[in-house]
Amino acid sequence: MNEIGMHGTGADTRPVLFFDSGVGGLSVLAPTRALLPQAPLVYAADSAGYPYGTRSEAEIAARVPALLGRLAERYRPRLIVIACNTASTIALPHVRAALDIPIVGTVPAIKPAALLSRTRTIGVLGTRATVRQPYVDRLAAEFAADCTILRHGSAELVDLAEAALRGDAPDLAAYRAVLDGLFDQPGGAAIDVIVNACTHFPLVEAELAAASPHPVTFVDGGPGIARRVAHLTRDDSWPATPKAGIAVFTRLDASTEPLRPALARHGLTQLEAL
Repeated sequence: MNEIGMHGTGADTRPVLFFDSGVGGLSVLAPTRALLPQAPLVYAADSAGYPYGTRSEAEIAARVPALLGRLAERYRPRLIVIACNTASTIALPHVRAALDIPIVGTVPAIKPAALLSRTRTIGVLGTRATVRQPYVDRLAAEFAADCTILRHGSAELVDLAEAALRGDAPDLAAYRAVLDGLFDQPGGAAIDVIVNACTHFPLVEAELAAASPHPVTFVDGGPGIARRVAHLTRDDSWPATPKAGIAVFTRLDASTEPLRPALARHGLTQLEAL
């Protein structure tokens, strides 16, 4: 690592690194980029391991720290954001034990949802791996003890979000079917706030809103994570003109090509393979 480039006369060029199984973490990168426009960015997608929501917890707990170790070695980030609820709820302690870098995780935004809900009935939409985590129970008990929390795990919505970023036309019936998993539960008609507890889901919030049988408020952890990153790097210097952002994939193939326009919209114009 170039110590002069980090702390000496030159600007600190170390990036903030975002990690997800796919492109969902762009919903976390976007508010961070808005708060810290000078920050060099690396976005890492474990496309070879996608999707995480259907993998075993043991697989994720082993895979994520190993990958982040390789990424940290290559890109020397000042901070890593695990922009994936499933990876965070399962692998965060393992990653923090393995790497001597600040790590910011992603948790379901149950606290802000409880502050917004008037009916005191909240829907939590995530992957199956996330919605069954005891962590969600603890958040609900701590911040939403007076609320009814209804959960639905959907692998389909992750795929719909990936397809949307590739430019596929939305199929509102498919989004409606996902939301039925929440609204059709006993008491589900009272839901007025839905927590997008997978970073993919805010990318298709407009489609979800259009498919909802009644108006609901959607919340996610992106803005809170952006504020956390800004706080942790508040004493850091940034380059006056940051380089083009890098998107790195564990499998770079033909399916990645349609993502280029969406990645470019988020400042990620350089594609690499890990």
